Formats: sequence, C-alpha cells, structure tokens
Amino acid sequence: MPGINLENLIETVGYIGLFIIVFAETGLLIGFFLPGDTLLVTAGLVASEGTFELWILIPVLLAAAILGDATGYAIGRSAGPRLFTRDDSRFFKRTHLQRAETFYEKHGGKTIVLARFLPIVRTFAPTVAGAAKMPYPKFAFYNVFGAGLWVFSTVLLGYFVGESVPNPDLVFPALVGVILILSIAPAAIHLLRERARNRAASEG
Repeated sequence: MPGINLENLIETVGYIGLFIIVFAETGLLIGFFLPGDTLLVTAGLVASEGTFELWILIPVLLAAAILGDATGYAIGRSAGPRLFTRDDSRFFKRTHLQRAETFYEKHGGKTIVLARFLPIVRTFAPTVAGAAKMPYPKFAFYNVFGAGLWVFSTVLLGYFVGESVPNPDLVFPALVGVILILSIAPAAIHLLRERARNRAASEG
C-alpha cells in the first residue's frame, strides 16, 4: 500500500479495523493486495507505544485470521472447480488461485501453515483446500496452528522492537523492508524455478 503510513492507518482503524483487514486478506479473494505481514508487525510496534493492549490485540487478530481462513475454505468447498474457470476481474486473478493450487499440490496440508507467511498464497490457499475437499478437522488444525504462529511471531516481533530499540522509528522502515523481501522471496524463487522448468521442457 504505497503512500500510506501504516502506523497512522492502524491507529485510525483500531481493533475493529484491524480485524476487518486481516479477515479480508485471509478469507476473501479480493483481499490479496492487503499488507498482512507488515500490518501485523506494525500493529505490534504501535502496541509497544501504548496505543493497543497486547492481551486484546492478539486475540482479535487470531480470531480474524482463523475466521478468515475458515471463510476461504467454505468458499472453495461450495464453489469448487468453478473458481478455476472464473473470469479475471480487477480484484480476482485466476493465476493467483492456480499458484496457490500448485503450492498446495506440493506441500499438502502444510500449505495452510506455510501460506500464512506468503503474500497472495495466504489469501487463496484456504480456498484451494476447500475446493480440494480437504477434511475440515484436518484443515481446522492447520488453520488454528498457522494463525497462532503467524500472529504471535509478527505482532511480538514488532512489539519487542518497539520495546527494546531506543529509536524504533529509525530502524522500523528497514525492518519492514526485510520482512517484505523475506515474504516475497519464496514466491519469486518458486516462479523462477517454474519458468526454468518450463523453458527446459520446451527446449527438450
């Protein structure tokens, strides 16, 4: 979200706004562009400044992440294969869904946990799991475990940076940059490998 100050946005929208943003990114197919990782780390930083209470913030974000994935699963379960023939629109790209499907085929149920840390895949993975008819108890386990790992690690990272670094505002942009690189890198590496594999197949 270029040009938007996340700290100001988070302080403005409050707990309810954060719930809606995280829910939309993890559960609605139109939420793939939302800044999940950086949003949660920044929320932790804002909490360290006293704007939020951690004991409220973390449960709110956990509930949003769990309910979001459960909603995505329900969408995939009900729509099934029809999703993969849906026309592209401004807020829906079939290639994103196909990328998540490829990731799911490779990693199975673990995709629901791993995808929490991967932009775009995070949004579409639960929908793919629903379309693939993953048993719901199995999905629910991965959903809750992945949500906990994602929320606790990102929020507490931001919180402890705010608490332990003398001038967090000076180092925080660099931290956010590193998080963005780390979150984009796996998808970029996967894309490059796919292109190399397709090129080798066409040449062979």
